[in-house]
Amino acid sequence: MAKNNAHGRFSVGGFIVKMALVILLLVAGTVLAMRWFPPPTSAFMLRAKFEAWHEGSVNFNLRQQWVGLSKISPAAGLAVLAAEDQSFIRHHGFNFKAIAQAFKRNQNSKHIRGGSTLSQQTAKNLFLYPQRNFFRKSLEAGLTILLELLWGKPRILEVYLNIVQFGDGIYGVEAASWAFFGKPALRLEPGEAALLAAVLPNPLKLRADNPSAYVLKRREWILRQMRQLGEDYYPPELHPATAFSTSKRI
Repeated sequence: MAKNNAHGRFSVGGFIVKMALVILLLVAGTVLAMRWFPPPTSAFMLRAKFEAWHEGSVNFNLRQQWVGLSKISPAAGLAVLAAEDQSFIRHHGFNFKAIAQAFKRNQNSKHIRGGSTLSQQTAKNLFLYPQRNFFRKSLEAGLTILLELLWGKPRILEVYLNIVQFGDGIYGVEAASWAFFGKPALRLEPGEAALLAAVLPNPLKLRADNPSAYVLKRREWILRQMRQLGEDYYPPELHPATAFSTSKRI
């Protein structure tokens, strides 16, 4: 009897391990494929569509258009890095100093801010959901490691710029550039790129088309950060087909 029970436990344990390996391989394969193929959508976009359907919002229109890094102004990339993750080109997916600082700051603040890197934000926006909990953060950490290992920095930035939300139903820098400035992302000037980056903490409340005093103040801060970082901070592989020196001065 004891042997049968042991055999049963072993079989269940083995099955769980095998299923975990299958799931890991499927996830890794999906992430690897997205190194070369544009993601058809994101978890956040699907969530927005479902919420609009659930609320009966017949006028909801999700706008998103994929473009490669060569079709995006270097100012746009530099702006989001200046605003969201200035250590992007140096870290390996996680900025533990920023995480510790955010934890300490949030202890005495009503406005919770995370210490997530751009890599973590990409993993969350593409595959997960916005609610903060240990399970989501654990999944986010694992996916972030996969992105760093299988994609590299240029692809992470490229995907982020194409899926991040800039307004109600507006996802990706190309759709945002047309919606707010009437031109493609390739022609974004530094001030415009900084304005888009300024709404990223909360693109449903902070608006690029009708910026509040806070958004304008944040845009000016981002522009100062862009100047301080300088063009040397933004390596050529992050803007493969456009020389930074040809863009407008910051």
